[in-house]
Amino acid sequence: MKQKLVVIGAGMASGRALEHLLENAPDAYDITLFGAEPRGNYNRIMLSPVLSGEKTYEEIVTHDTAWYAANGITCRFGEKVQRIDRAAKVIVTPKGQTPYDKLIIATGSDPFIIPVPGHDLPGVLAYRDLDDTNAMIEASAKPGAKAVVIGGGLLGLEAAAGLALRGMEVSVVHLMGHLMERQLDEAAGYLLRKELVGRGIKIHCSANTRQVVGDGKVEGLELEDGTILPADIVVMAVGIRPSVALAKEAGLEIGRGLKVNDQLVTSDPDILALGECVEHDGMVYGLVAPLYDMAKVLAKTLAGEHDAYRGSQISTKLKVTGVDLFSAGDFADGADREEIVFRDPARGVYKRLVLQNDRIIGAVMYGDTADGSWFFGLIKDEEDISEMRDTLIFGPAFAGGTPMDPMAAVAALPDDAEICGCNGVSKGTIIAAINGGATTLDAVKAKTKASTSCGTCAGLTEQVVALTLGDDFVLPAAAGMCKCTDHSHDDVRRLIRAKELKSIPAIQQELQWKSSGGCHSCRPALNYYLVCEWPGEYVDHAQSRFINERVHANIQKDGTYSVVPRMWGGITTPNELRAIADVADKFAIPTVKVTGGQRIDLLGVKKEDLPAVWSDLNDAGMVSGHAYAKGLRTVKTCVGTDWCRFGTQDSTGLGVKIERLMWGSWTPHKVKMAVSGCPRNCAEATCKDVGIVCVDSGYEIGVGGAAGMDVREVQPLAKVGTEEEVLEYISAFVQLYRENAQYLHRPYKWIAKVGLDWVKSRVVEDAESRKALAERFEHSQTFYRKDPWAERVAGAEAHEFNPLADLTQVAAE
Repeated sequence: MKQKLVVIGAGMASGRALEHLLENAPDAYDITLFGAEPRGNYNRIMLSPVLSGEKTYEEIVTHDTAWYAANGITCRFGEKVQRIDRAAKVIVTPKGQTPYDKLIIATGSDPFIIPVPGHDLPGVLAYRDLDDTNAMIEASAKPGAKAVVIGGGLLGLEAAAGLALRGMEVSVVHLMGHLMERQLDEAAGYLLRKELVGRGIKIHCSANTRQVVGDGKVEGLELEDGTILPADIVVMAVGIRPSVALAKEAGLEIGRGLKVNDQLVTSDPDILALGECVEHDGMVYGLVAPLYDMAKVLAKTLAGEHDAYRGSQISTKLKVTGVDLFSAGDFADGADREEIVFRDPARGVYKRLVLQNDRIIGAVMYGDTADGSWFFGLIKDEEDISEMRDTLIFGPAFAGGTPMDPMAAVAALPDDAEICGCNGVSKGTIIAAINGGATTLDAVKAKTKASTSCGTCAGLTEQVVALTLGDDFVLPAAAGMCKCTDHSHDDVRRLIRAKELKSIPAIQQELQWKSSGGCHSCRPALNYYLVCEWPGEYVDHAQSRFINERVHANIQKDGTYSVVPRMWGGITTPNELRAIADVADKFAIPTVKVTGGQRIDLLGVKKEDLPAVWSDLNDAGMVSGHAYAKGLRTVKTCVGTDWCRFGTQDSTGLGVKIERLMWGSWTPHKVKMAVSGCPRNCAEATCKDVGIVCVDSGYEIGVGGAAGMDVREVQPLAKVGTEEEVLEYISAFVQLYRENAQYLHRPYKWIAKVGLDWVKSRVVEDAESRKALAERFEHSQTFYRKDPWAERVAGAEAHEFNPLADLTQVAAE
């Protein structure tokens, strides 16, 4: 008969242990799994992308109902275990007793709530599970909501970044002098703080909490110095403690956590434990890699095999989109230690290695973490680095003193080198999966889960697979653009040209669309591709656009709209300002805000008032700012030679010319531009999709910048001497982007795909190509350089402006 195995805790540690047990001894146990949450195992370290809106809960589920059923596991989710009776070998819940032969305790950890006055007010939250995450998401839906996060460690900063992306005003309160002091030195902490402040997050270091303020609910947080930070929620992310109440009551040996030996067995030989609740050799771990190491050993113990857990080296990555950070080992100062430091302030890159006796004992990397796994392997293996010390900081590509082929650097990684930190996947695990029959990249991902969580290891995973398979490696075919077709975006664009397809029904018929009519994902893309390919022939189909583009305003979280009139190059007049003020008064618009694009935003406009608001603004000579469009948004300028004593060219005048040239152009994604009158760069031209910096000799054109979740500096495209050349070059660049980029790809993503050299070959080096591209852009503009507000006011599209139909579509999307 099978032995009865009961598992308390349905989290990541027990989930991985069950996977290994089913591999090693699939028929040894009848398994019953208890979890306090009303759901099974999900990837808790991916809660940050769920909070920020970048992933859904369904995307982070690791074991679904079908998996438990297929493996014969009895699930008792939402049923809290009250007591362990070791003498009777049963566990007790409100629904009765369940016997066991072997018991696994994987109760994880409890968040530490600072016992300050007000800590029990509604609105004080922890950040440990999906319920906490959903509570924060719900709080963020309130317009103008504010959050204070106590704790500047991993969890606190991930919570702060996610809430900020949800639109909340966020402050972080941290007791220590710099962020993530356990993982980062002061220099890296400074860079991280600078990045987060740039995202609008307020950081208060060396700050202590006095009390949570509020009458019946959270209203703010008071610091020891008397400062009060307004808040609708307070998130406490100051640490965790092993959850050992059950084990302690059962009489098991407890230290800082539930004590286990090298086989993960507690003081009771029939009870095993793993994860954040355990203490091994004096250590308690709160990161995922040690949990996965424990899971392998525990599964072998239950299968009757001998193995030993010897502790874990740990590394840290921050799961905040656009922030590259890696930390491992010990990086404290010491008399017997030396360090190697690399700094590139222009790129925001910082690397520091701490050495002791010709071995790396610690590493901190910010801005460029590609070599993190390699350095981590050297730390774990205690490898002598004396022969490569001179080039060590530059990573494995220079480990021998001369540049190494990237694939050779991957080949040099040992089998135990960590490839995927989120899922605890080593290089050896990937190789074993391939040897076991996973002969494609997708098969390896499915088997090992490598690169299926945060995605930062996708490139390294692909390199390991390519290296192992050799000539048998085939790059995965481009994914279909949506569920309606297997054709990729590139295929669809190519076939539209080749087959001269000039309507959405024609595309769907000729390319054998699976879904009649398409879906909300493919229809906007098809509409754009047709608009771009057949200007003057194809009639833009408004109902195939996203809701914002259909109603020419940005929908807000409360169902109202944002209206942004255009201000050419950031220039306005008293008459325009009076018109904006009059409209705000007349329609009781609650918020009038100056934007980062040098315009004024009217927030909170009722949908039924949109035509009248547009009409009043049109009467003052103002047109749509296209703040909702996949097209030109703004051209930001400084005052240049008109007023500034440092200005080298007329940046304002050039910006106005560019904006009038580009206005109304539809593009794969939004496009932002800027013109700075001198290298001091007051208009921030070096982080725009297209940026022009004026210099004494003329103009420097850069492309592919970004300042959103990904922060990127422009890449130099060309240097020209006249305004006419500027207009021709950027027209050609935008048209090349329009004709070739995938829908919803910003220019920087497209450039990364095709290569800047190819772009230069078409726009800079080939004058005939540049001229032809600019002419095609101007030809397209003759059809689309129109004011949609004026057309709506005039009734040209009145039949499409159906508030009820549009709101129904909003709900569907």
